[in-house]
Amino acid sequence: MKKNNRLDDIQNKQANHLIHERSPYLQQHVYNPVDWYPWGDEAIARAVKEDKPIFLSIGYSTCHWCHVMAHESFENQEIADFLNKYFISIKVDREERPDIDQIYMTATQAMTGSGGWPMSVFLFPDTKPFYAGTYFPPRESYGRPGFIEILQAIHDAWGGDREGLRQSADQVTAHIKRADPDSVKSLDSAWVDKGFKQIKESYEPQYGGFGQAPKFPRPVVMDFLFRHYKTTGKKEARAMALFTLDQMAAGGMYDHIGGGFHRYSVDGQWRVPHFEKMLYDQSQLASAYLSAFQLTGSENYRKTASEILDYVLRDMQAPEGGFYSAEDADSVNPYNPKEHSEGAYYLWTEEEIDSLLTAEEASLFKVYYGVKKDGNALDDPQKEFTGRNILYQKKDLSEAARQAELSKTDGKKLLDDARSKLLARRQSRTAPHLDDKIITAWNGLMISALAKGAMILDEDRYLLAASRAAEFIMNSVTVDGNLKRRWRKGDARYPAALDDYSFLIQGLLDLYTARQDPSLLKSAIKLMEQQIAFFSDEKGGFYDTPESTDLLARMKSAYDGAEPSGNSVAALNLQRLAHLAGKKEWDVRAKKSIESFGRTLAGYPPAMPLMLSAMDMQLDKPKQVVVAGGRDDEDTRMLLREVHSRYLPNTIIVLADGGENQSFLKEHLPFLATTEKIQDKATAYVCENFTCRLPVNTREELAALLDGKRVE
Repeated sequence: MKKNNRLDDIQNKQANHLIHERSPYLQQHVYNPVDWYPWGDEAIARAVKEDKPIFLSIGYSTCHWCHVMAHESFENQEIADFLNKYFISIKVDREERPDIDQIYMTATQAMTGSGGWPMSVFLFPDTKPFYAGTYFPPRESYGRPGFIEILQAIHDAWGGDREGLRQSADQVTAHIKRADPDSVKSLDSAWVDKGFKQIKESYEPQYGGFGQAPKFPRPVVMDFLFRHYKTTGKKEARAMALFTLDQMAAGGMYDHIGGGFHRYSVDGQWRVPHFEKMLYDQSQLASAYLSAFQLTGSENYRKTASEILDYVLRDMQAPEGGFYSAEDADSVNPYNPKEHSEGAYYLWTEEEIDSLLTAEEASLFKVYYGVKKDGNALDDPQKEFTGRNILYQKKDLSEAARQAELSKTDGKKLLDDARSKLLARRQSRTAPHLDDKIITAWNGLMISALAKGAMILDEDRYLLAASRAAEFIMNSVTVDGNLKRRWRKGDARYPAALDDYSFLIQGLLDLYTARQDPSLLKSAIKLMEQQIAFFSDEKGGFYDTPESTDLLARMKSAYDGAEPSGNSVAALNLQRLAHLAGKKEWDVRAKKSIESFGRTLAGYPPAMPLMLSAMDMQLDKPKQVVVAGGRDDEDTRMLLREVHSRYLPNTIIVLADGGENQSFLKEHLPFLATTEKIQDKATAYVCENFTCRLPVNTREELAALLDGKRVE
């Protein structure tokens, strides 16, 4: 696969202060004529000394509009000269520094009513913001003010109305410091019912999803709906989630050639994606499709989940074992190498498809994937897709095969062969930019997905990949016992945020469930102890960042979005650890965490669907499935496969192996002392609130118990 190195043409340019930074995003701006600084004392001290406003630009390396603004404005000598003369310019990678990003995103939303990246914020030298926006064109256009005009206006106000800017900065800063969104309310089961009702009201039944275009995948909603179905039996919850997953996997937002999902769909039919690929989407969506497979047994869900995981292992895993952050939306056009545009790597002309495939393959492929001679994009405002096709599943396989006068089996083989040929051709193209930094939080999510894939699909290679990633994070992204946020090229840097701790603990707990290695559980307990020490809010829940003296505020987010809230995952982790490690005080802390978001959960619970999932677990009785047997014995594995084949979201699964794992767990769970093999066969104990049903040692008997049936 050819690599796309955007720095090839800048060797003769002068570097700015970003030259020693490891972030791929900051590296993209090293040779801008703008005299960029990284966030830190040097830039702020210079702003104070020279009495200049700070221009803070926040983005990330795979952000399309960040690239656009960089090319239009930050590579523009006139704009750079103005910035260099009258401002101190700072660049921040939002993925490395979510603490800075969250503060100034709150400011931007307060000042403009919306937010996004690139984020453009103007600050006093004391870092208080007084003006903000997102993307600005270099000159006024598209109804947006021009960047150069904004710079001139701010320069004029800095010299002529400094007091007015200061009043604005003080007001916005006060808003940021008041941004703790919640107040404590006692747990109320009505929040779950209200959340389901409001999610149902936002459901779009024609093509699935919640809300209108653009449509974003939001796996936390699927998690809530599946749990709600399991708890209440409401088939509507299950149906909405499954249909949405069906439509997403059939649409152009899914990469039908290489696996994995793009960031979101610009249209309502999931047909035209924003082509960026994020690690956090792959991990959460793989988990969602694995849950769907457990609930239905449908091969389609198994296939989609395994293709997502295989894509990540193929294209996003570092040699060291961790996982890279993202792949860009933009890439070199293979049909016109001088052009660099959105989605070019993934698009196909009918002519190229015909040249690569046999006539029989091409005929079926074009019918199945909706290929047209002039291109098939539903929406193409920038005219980037003209004459090219975004593959999507237009017809059911049975229908497409019948139209081609083939059996379904023969049709599937032809399509598999065709996809292999197109993947080989695509890998000869220039690949999109890869952001190869390793983020602890997102690796935690990926460890979870792979561990679940290993258990549910019975795939040891996923278990190996999850184990390697966990070992890498614990050994290489932990410095002097302290977890770090980011690793790249041997450099682990920045204090870990709440989501780094929460997502990694979740990953270790899922990996523990798959491996039953007590060292993983011990690591999860130690990390939770650190999380409580570093992030706890006395009112309940956790702050998003450690205490800091050099930032304006300490934030506490109340939203499960593209990424879940660290607080929601933490509430689930606390409950799991309470039941595994016998720490009743952690179950109390979980309840207090949920209640600390009472205003949000009582007012608009769909803002935090994963916190509703944590609440579902809190209101449910703790359940355990214990399998007593030799770790590597086939009868033990048979019983565990039966357990893993079922969707059991609020259930702790434990192996009583008679060895190290059972010895460690018995310290915390005394009832395990009575769980042992019967008649020298692996034996399963299905328990509720630590009271167990009669033990069984056949797969059929265990299936009956797990399904709530009586065993005679």
